[in-house]
Amino acid sequence: MLPLDEDRIRTSFINCSKGEARRLSLPPGLAGLDWSEVDFLGWRDPKAGQNAYLVAPYGDDVVGIAMRAAAKHRSSLKSSLCAFCGTIHAATDVTLFAARRVGAAGKQGNTVGTYACADLACGLYLRGKRRPAVHNPVDRAPLEQRVERTLANIGRFLDEVATDNVS
Repeated sequence: MLPLDEDRIRTSFINCSKGEARRLSLPPGLAGLDWSEVDFLGWRDPKAGQNAYLVAPYGDDVVGIAMRAAAKHRSSLKSSLCAFCGTIHAATDVTLFAARRVGAAGKQGNTVGTYACADLACGLYLRGKRRPAVHNPVDRAPLEQRVERTLANIGRFLDEVATDNVS
């Protein structure tokens, strides 16, 4: 992913107002990011943990979406799969994220949801820099292929958020 500054991140959001985008908390450590290892930006608001944000390549551009995180699962006995990167986590480490659709559909309250790594740190899991609490089968695909698969999964989610399906 190409380096992004604060203005580019804030203007990338498609499912919230300009005022909401201007007020959202940016990811901690943005200034020190090693952009060569960033496939997409995903973060939770440290002041309001239910608020989450995703900024990812989308077509020839970069798109940002605001999401809400559901309450955590209480049981760590089960495991869950991140729909973006495919990492298997304890159920407590995967969260349902809901994003308001764009346009009239979003204004009517229509949302799209997906289960993803609760910390939105898929890139760290893909690179083995962070390990989930449960054992994961080894994905022997090259890193580039795993990243492409993750970005394709995120792209499908963004397609749904970007669809104003009001008839």
